[in-house]
Amino acid sequence: MDTPYGSVPLPVWERPEPQPRAAPVPLSRAKIAAVAIRLADADGLDGVSIRKLAKALDVGPMRLYDYVLNRSELLDLMVDAVYAEIAEADRHDGWRDTVLAVMHRTREAALAHEWFVDLLGARPHLGPHALAVGEATAAALARAPAVRGIDDLQRALGALNAFVVGALRREITERRTARSTGTDVAAWQSALGPYLTRMLDTGRYPTVARLVVEGAHLDAAETFHHNLVTVLDGITGRP
Repeated sequence: MDTPYGSVPLPVWERPEPQPRAAPVPLSRAKIAAVAIRLADADGLDGVSIRKLAKALDVGPMRLYDYVLNRSELLDLMVDAVYAEIAEADRHDGWRDTVLAVMHRTREAALAHEWFVDLLGARPHLGPHALAVGEATAAALARAPAVRGIDDLQRALGALNAFVVGALRREITERRTARSTGTDVAAWQSALGPYLTRMLDTGRYPTVARLVVEGAHLDAAETFHHNLVTVLDGITGRP
C-alpha cells in the first residue's frame, strides 16, 4: 500500500471506505464498529475478534480486512465511536462548566461501555472524535485563570486525565466485582465483619475505625462530581 510514510499504512480514519460490493450484507466502518461495540458491551473485549465479528455480521472474516487491517484498528474504531458519544456533551460559555460537562459525559459513556476504561491510558486516542473531545477539554482549561501557558495547560490536562481514568477504572472494577461475585453489604459484613471488628478494637487504627463506623455509603455519581470539582479547582487555582 503506497502511503506518505512508505510501508506504514495510513490511519484507518484516513483510508477511504472500500467500494461497495454486490453482496447480501452491506458494510461500512461505522456499521462494523457499532456491531463490535455491541459484542464488547455484552462480553467485554474478550468477546471481540475478527472471527466473532464476522459471524455477527453474517459475512466472511476476510471481507472485514477490506475495512480494518487487524483487531487493533477495530478497537480504534470502537473507541472513537464512544468518543463520538462524549463529544455530544453540552457546551457552555464558561470554561469550568464545559470541562465538567465533558468529564461527566465521559463517565456516562464509560458506564454504558465498561470495556472503554480498559483502553483508557493504554495509548493515545487519535481518532477524529477523540481529538474533538481533547480539543474541547484543552481549549476550556486554557481559559482557566491560573493556566498561563502551555506548561500549565499540560500539567492541568495530565492531572485531570489521571483523576478521571483512575476514578472510572475504580468504579467499573467495583461494579464488575459485585456482578461477578454477587457481593453485597450483608454478605461482606457476615464474612469479614468479625475480623474487622477485632482489628479495630485493638485501637491501632483509629482513623480507619471512624471511617467504618461513621462513614456513609456514598453515591457514586455524587462522589465523582465532588472529587472532580476538587481536582479541577486545585489544578486551575480556583480560590
